[in-house]
Amino acid sequence: MVDPISAAGSSSTPVVSFEGVEKRYGKLAALDRVDLEVPAGAVMGLIGPNGAGKTTSMLLMSSLLSRDAGSVRILGNDPEKDPRSVRKVIGYMPDFFGFYDTLNVSEYLDFFAATHGIKPHARPGVVADLLALVDLEGKADADVNTLSRGMKQRLSLARALVHDPQLLILDEPASGLDPRARVQLRELIAELARLGKTVVISSHILAELEGICTHMAVVDHGKVKAHGTLEEIRTTLVANKRVTVRVPDSQVDATEDALSGQPEVTEMAVERGVVRFLLNGDDAVSARLLGQIVGGGIEISEWRVDSAGLEELFLQITEERRE
Repeated sequence: MVDPISAAGSSSTPVVSFEGVEKRYGKLAALDRVDLEVPAGAVMGLIGPNGAGKTTSMLLMSSLLSRDAGSVRILGNDPEKDPRSVRKVIGYMPDFFGFYDTLNVSEYLDFFAATHGIKPHARPGVVADLLALVDLEGKADADVNTLSRGMKQRLSLARALVHDPQLLILDEPASGLDPRARVQLRELIAELARLGKTVVISSHILAELEGICTHMAVVDHGKVKAHGTLEEIRTTLVANKRVTVRVPDSQVDATEDALSGQPEVTEMAVERGVVRFLLNGDDAVSARLLGQIVGGGIEISEWRVDSAGLEELFLQITEERRE
C-alpha cells in the first residue's frame, strides 16, 4: 500500500479515483498498487521520469487499457466496464499527433464533432468557438500538415474539447515545443481550468508544470510516491530550503563559523559577502538561526529563504522512499 498525501477536497467525490491499481507487462510492474485521487477543478500534474507509469495511468483513465487489479473510477464510472459513459466525459490528448492529410483545420474539428454526435447545424459554431479558444481562427482553412508543431498541439487540444468534456487528460502536451509555444500552452491550460475543467497533465520536465498545477502526483517505478496540493507536499515533507545570507565582507567568516555545526545546515557555500546553505527545517528553525547570528553581532542585510521547487521535491520524495 502506498502512502499518498491526501488531496484537498477529498471529502467530495473525486473526478478520478484509483484504489490499489495494478498493471503488468510480463514481469514489469507498470503500476504497483496505485492509490490516487483527482478532485473536481484541479489541475493535477503527473510528474516522473519516462517509464514511471504516467502514460499507463492515463490509458486506464481513458478506457483504452485494462487493469490487472484494483479499482478505477471516472466520475463514478468504471472505464473498463462502462467505457461509453467514461468517453462522454473525458477528452484525451495523447503524446503523438493523429491527423488526416486531406483535411483542413475546420474540417478536422468538424469530423471529430460528428463522431461525438454533435448535430450538423451545431457543428460550425462549435468549431468556431474552439478555434477562438486555441487561437487558431486565422488557420481555419489551412491544411493540417502546414501547421507548426505548437499549432498542431493546440489543434489536438481543441479536438479533445469538441464534446465539452468535464475531464481533460493530456499526455506530455508540451513535448517538443519551443519556449513561446510552451507559454501559450500553459496559458491555454490555465484558461481551461478557469472554465471549470478538471485537468490531468503529465510531464517528465518538471518546470513545465510548476506554474499551472494546483495538485501534484509524483510517480516513480510504477508507484505514486506522494500526491496532494503543492503546499501540502512541501509542508508534509519539510523539504530543504535554500537560504541566502548577505553580510559585510568582513563578517563572512564569522557567519560561516556561526552556522557551522548547526545540524539543520548543510551544503554551505561562501562567496564575497554571501553565504548560501540548505536549511532542513521549518520557519521556526530559520528564525532561531537568524536570531543567533544577529545576537552574535553580525550585520545581516538579507536573509532569503526559498522553498523547494518541483525538482527538489521530486528528488527528495524519490530518494527518501528508495532509502
